Amino acid sequence: MDFSSFLTSLGTSFLIFVVLMLLFTWLSRKPGNSVIYYPNRILKGMDPWEGGKRTRNPFAWIREAITSSEDDVISMSGVDSAVYLVFLSTALGILVLSGIVLLLVLLPVAATDNNLKLSANSSTSNGTFNELDKLSMGNVKANSERLWAFLIATYWVSFVTYYLSWKAYKHVSGLRAAALKSPDVKVEQFAVLVRDIPAVPEGKTRKEQVDSYFKGIYPDTFYRSMVVTDIKQVTKIWVELEGYKKKLARAEAVYEQSKTTGSPEGKRPMNRTGFLGIIGKKVDSIEYYNEKINELIPKLEAEQKVTLREKQQASALVFFTSRVKAAAAGQSLHDQMVDSWTVIDAPEPRQIIWKNLLIKFYSREIRQYVVYIIVALTILFYMIPIGLISAVTTLKNLVKYLSFLKPIVDIVAIRTVLEAYLPQLALIIFLALLPKLLLYLSKAEGIPSVSHAVRAASGKYFYFTILNVFIGVTVGGTLFDAFKTIEDEPKKIKIVSILAKSLPSNATFFLTFVALKFFVGYGLELSRIVPLIIFHLKRKYLCKTETEVKEAWAPGDLGYVSRVPGDLLIITIVLCYSVIAPIILPFGVLYFGLGWLILRNQALKVYVPSYESNGRMWPHIHVRLIGALLLYQVTMLGYFGVKEFRYTPFVIVLLILSLIFIFVCQKKFYRSFQSVPLEVASHELKESPNMEHIFRAYIPPSLSCEKDEEQFEDALSQVSRTTSSV
Repeated sequence: MDFSSFLTSLGTSFLIFVVLMLLFTWLSRKPGNSVIYYPNRILKGMDPWEGGKRTRNPFAWIREAITSSEDDVISMSGVDSAVYLVFLSTALGILVLSGIVLLLVLLPVAATDNNLKLSANSSTSNGTFNELDKLSMGNVKANSERLWAFLIATYWVSFVTYYLSWKAYKHVSGLRAAALKSPDVKVEQFAVLVRDIPAVPEGKTRKEQVDSYFKGIYPDTFYRSMVVTDIKQVTKIWVELEGYKKKLARAEAVYEQSKTTGSPEGKRPMNRTGFLGIIGKKVDSIEYYNEKINELIPKLEAEQKVTLREKQQASALVFFTSRVKAAAAGQSLHDQMVDSWTVIDAPEPRQIIWKNLLIKFYSREIRQYVVYIIVALTILFYMIPIGLISAVTTLKNLVKYLSFLKPIVDIVAIRTVLEAYLPQLALIIFLALLPKLLLYLSKAEGIPSVSHAVRAASGKYFYFTILNVFIGVTVGGTLFDAFKTIEDEPKKIKIVSILAKSLPSNATFFLTFVALKFFVGYGLELSRIVPLIIFHLKRKYLCKTETEVKEAWAPGDLGYVSRVPGDLLIITIVLCYSVIAPIILPFGVLYFGLGWLILRNQALKVYVPSYESNGRMWPHIHVRLIGALLLYQVTMLGYFGVKEFRYTPFVIVLLILSLIFIFVCQKKFYRSFQSVPLEVASHELKESPNMEHIFRAYIPPSLSCEKDEEQFEDALSQVSRTTSSV
């Protein structure tokens, strides 16, 4: 990529961002679009444009995002969103403080040397723009005293990261403690999840076994238990029933609409009963759906009773009248064997993955290792296409292997755009396919809650992006270009030297990658063009009921599975190139600065959290942030070695310090994120908990009974001894 292509990429990305921001300003002021740009406020019963027209000027959202407090974010979008914004602000602070020193010191040091002029053969350009190469570490001669400046800069970035990440850890720990000691009653703080319950003793039911066990240990605070059942079949019937209810509501809405657009009697909607409603007998939709509902209701009630009586499993939810005792139970060893009576803090009711509660201890262990192997193989097999993408999508290689493209590529305008965007767009699209697979695999491990599965999938995605995007692009692209040279003269070529010298040239790829992510990515995030178009198409052509309209504009949550690893990838890239090519630092600052501003706005007005884990993801974010720092230090160790700097071993000290820092942070902070501190749980509540409400909050929707509550309660409490399932 030459200098003009780089400027084209940067200018075009900025222009797209400006256009998207103007679109946001215009579209967000239209009342018909408020459900897309302010759904969080609408769902909380608030005015979308609080303050009237004054807040609807083009820059009002910036002022609101900056002036809003952390408590505002927590009240609107939860602790998890506030913790995520702490991560963005921490990354921003690291890059700003690093950039102040590195840009002012390293750029003049590099620019005033002449290594590239002295040795054209050892130029780090490899076809990239030479003007920026002069501002990189590659322009400094080997074993030069100037390298001291780069070594000191390596220490500066490391100590800035230690300080700000430690400060952030303390702050997030305080946010979590404040949320857990809240005087409001939270149902999950009065329950624990029990798995791996032993076989039922003779003469007892599963419920009696669980009740007697916990009543014996916690005689004063034990309330009751809820034995987990296999709800697969009853859920299947319930989902089918709910589907027919939605179809009935839709058919009735269509019928009512026909009275206003046609004859006063209206036209009864019709549908076919066969595959996808396109084959089979044609019937009256309203009558048909009513018949199906009437058939399924007694079937569901019968299956509910069978499930509660005959499909009990070796898991249960146990409830306590004290949240201190519940917290103590959740972090205590209840049996001398770890594969029996496993007790953990209960997740929120909306978080529970019910089918995973049936999986036993050793099965979970085996599943975990199998998933790790599958993920490792996925990373290895993805390395091949990622490497090919990084190599083949360069314009030079495309023309080389697809010669018919040459006439098109020779057009200057097309060539410039392709050079600016092609490799980065190909990589971003390719990466978008992976998060759902990793989330599915994480749930397959037997993880009991959605937030835990998201954390697990996020970790897998982070390692994937580091190994395949950062390392894969660097190694793959370099080896692809140098393969012919290595093949011809294997004895004269040092592969490590080739890889190290490629780092400054690969910085140009990542410069445009980061620019594309923050200008185009955050521009699309702010403007919400794609959700807006989808919503209006659905509302016009598909939605017939208010429920369907609401589902069409439902915003979802921040999507931590892919968002957090994506941000960690950017901080890794910027850190690793911060000393080698300091010009990347302003791009990193823009990415995290815009990200903090735009996502703060989205947290306040758009996204609705699907769960609340009170910042449980922070330790995972922090350890991977320090992992990125370690990778940066290893990179600098290698590059100083290539530069034949005699004081290179000084970087090893930083590696040791980083490992000690991770160890200290884990020992000091992690336990309070893993379990609820009893001192925190002991704070008084503003009202006595309604234990029956807490208990019933954990009943799965497919087992809830809209009528005949007494009969349902009897089925919950009493289990046939002869049909009890072990």
